Amino acid sequence: MSELDFQNSSKNTGNPSPEILSQKLSIAEAELRRLIRENYELRHQRITDEQLRFVMQEQLESLRDAEYGASSERYKKREKTDEAKTPPKPRVKKPSERYPNIPVREEVITQTPAPSCTCCGKEMTESGMTEDSEQLTVIPKKYEIKLQKRMKYRCSCQGSLITAASPARIIPGSTYSDEMIQDVVLSKYCDLIPMERYAAMAARGGLVDLPPQSLIEVTHQYADFISLVYSRIREAVLAARVLHADETPHRMLEGSDKKSWYLWGFSTQTDCFLECHDSRSGDVASGVLTHSRCETLVTDVYAGYGKAVRMANERRRVFGLPRIKSAYCNAHARRYFFQAWKKGYKEAEFYLDHYHEIYKLNSEAKRKPPPNVARLRAEMRPRFEEMQRRAAVEMSRYPEKSNYGRALRYFLENYAGLVVCLTDTEVPIDNNSQERLLRNHVVGRKTWYGTHSKRGALTAAILFTVTESCKLVDVNPREYFQAVTRHLLAGKDPYTPHEYQLAQTPVAAV
Repeated sequence: MSELDFQNSSKNTGNPSPEILSQKLSIAEAELRRLIRENYELRHQRITDEQLRFVMQEQLESLRDAEYGASSERYKKREKTDEAKTPPKPRVKKPSERYPNIPVREEVITQTPAPSCTCCGKEMTESGMTEDSEQLTVIPKKYEIKLQKRMKYRCSCQGSLITAASPARIIPGSTYSDEMIQDVVLSKYCDLIPMERYAAMAARGGLVDLPPQSLIEVTHQYADFISLVYSRIREAVLAARVLHADETPHRMLEGSDKKSWYLWGFSTQTDCFLECHDSRSGDVASGVLTHSRCETLVTDVYAGYGKAVRMANERRRVFGLPRIKSAYCNAHARRYFFQAWKKGYKEAEFYLDHYHEIYKLNSEAKRKPPPNVARLRAEMRPRFEEMQRRAAVEMSRYPEKSNYGRALRYFLENYAGLVVCLTDTEVPIDNNSQERLLRNHVVGRKTWYGTHSKRGALTAAILFTVTESCKLVDVNPREYFQAVTRHLLAGKDPYTPHEYQLAQTPVAAV
């Protein structure tokens, strides 16, 4: 059957027969084989029939795995020693032990009439002893209408009538209270609940016909209200010596000629700052870096960050500021070896085992003082050097387009950036912390799809910045929003989640 006959038969049949599907697969494989061979010829490289078959098989498996495979990158190093004995299960804690800050409401259960004695048959009396059990319960959300009555004052002279001053509010004159506004904001930007779903949930609680559009407007107004906090977080991030950076797509549904926008994230160990732009160009990152005190930028190997660092260094040289170094994410390097291992390259186990030990040392270094971190990082160096030596030897043995060849090339070409962490204890070994800070936005965009205006993009950047900064320092966003709202309404200077956390932490006695 010719290709034209095949295309015509495909159009005339709603469900192609197995024979037609088989012919379609053969045509696709032949076309893939031709494209791969032409690609190598254009790069003036020869490829044998065996190598061609091997590369084709990998690419087909990669497509199949991308569509149907698991996304987990879990890898367990094969230990030579006997398996350790399973530790005994710990005692299950009572709810009052697990949650000591939750109030306990006692409920005494009696029996009427009192039971009869199983020995003599007489009616029994209370002994004063009880058998206690605990259950965790919940009080469903309750909606109320707050009726504020501002007292009017008069004088005996009948000359004037004065009304008590209205309390300061987030949105003066709004039909939504401050508590309701904060609940709406945190439901969307912390709990990732779309406003239509919030309104539906409220309806099930008795609040019928709550307009979602008015709730969206409330989030914009609260973003304006808390924008001073956003500015302070940005200042704190730009003042840091080590910065993390990453970006993720953000869809602009309307209000802009460009539909594909990007949410850019810059963070430290204590603060996270987000911006929304209609470009993925390195100009965005260079604009942030030029005005920062950053000396090391931790990113993935995206060319836009390389451009941003070069541009920022040229501008910083004029102002006499230190040059920025690029540190790369080892989680990305490990991921390439893991993908090769999944495709059957047993050689990748060497690198996965070394990364297993490197990450064990990294776990030991957490919350340790800098001298201890430096010692543990020094123990990592021999493993990195051993991987580099082996990768250099193996590089010429595998096709560049194979999974294992890509892993080796990625590791060798970016080796200098991958080992910056060995000489600087403030630089982490990967960029996972920044990627986690963008996760809520990635999950959220699957439910509300995007923003409908540039103002909506700015609102998302502001409110995600504040909520993610709370999570970064283990501060409850609901507690922080209540506290900072009271603070701003009182006319005081704002504070960041990190500053709030420091204020709540008791000072240790000397």
